[in-house]
Amino acid sequence: MQLDVLREYAARGELEVVGEFVDHGVSGARDQRPELDRLMSCARQRAFDVVLVYRFDRFARGVRHLVTALDEFQALGVEFVTYSESLDTSTPMGRAMFSIVAALAELERNIVIERSVEGQRRARARGAHVGRSRRAVDEVRVMQLRAEGLSVRAVARALGVSRTVVERVLRVA
Repeated sequence: MQLDVLREYAARGELEVVGEFVDHGVSGARDQRPELDRLMSCARQRAFDVVLVYRFDRFARGVRHLVTALDEFQALGVEFVTYSESLDTSTPMGRAMFSIVAALAELERNIVIERSVEGQRRARARGAHVGRSRRAVDEVRVMQLRAEGLSVRAVARALGVSRTVVERVLRVA
């Protein structure tokens, strides 16, 4: 839905779409994301003049990351426009409003994290298991494979489990 809206916006504004940069399944809280990295690389190559996003929090969740990226865009002569908030960083007012809205988004994210952590703490205090259930693994087979000289990674691959699971078994043994 977001891409459709942005494509329509670009068509109405007679903007040429150079590329679409979408990170599927990667947290927006991360500063390093494959498509975000590709976007920044294209910006440095001056492949486009405008970055158009549906909402600013689809681009960055932290004020620090947002401000850093906006500074780089400004130095490169790239405008940053959000569809939902109708903010345009080519103006001083747009840049100021953008920083304020970004700060509020980061605050909201931190509040959600605090609530989540507190809920997990309370669940643990009641004796509830929090997180994924432990992966069942043949501990004897783990020990045999290690004794045969296989690396932790090779043991994990042979048994179809993660390295972390193998390391846990070895630590407990």
